[in-house]
Amino acid sequence: MFNWLKLRKNQKGFTLIELMIVIAIIGILAAIAIPQFSSYRAKSYNSGSLSDIRNLRTDMEAYYAEWEEYPN
Repeated sequence: MFNWLKLRKNQKGFTLIELMIVIAIIGILAAIAIPQFSSYRAKSYNSGSLSDIRNLRTDMEAYYAEWEEYPN
C-alpha cells in the first residue's frame, strides 16, 4: 500500500521543483515586504524631524523665559 514511501525512504534532499517553489514564494514575500519597509522608514524620518522641531521650540521658549529675548 505504501510502496512509494519505501522507494523515497532512501532518497535524501529536495527536488528541483520543490526548491524552485520555495524560492518563488520567498521572492513574492520580499516583493511585498520591501516597499512597505521603505515607506515605514520614510515615516520614521518624518516623525524624528517633527520631534526635533518640537524640542527646538521648547528650548527657544525656555531661553525666552529666562532672558526675555530670543537668541540671534
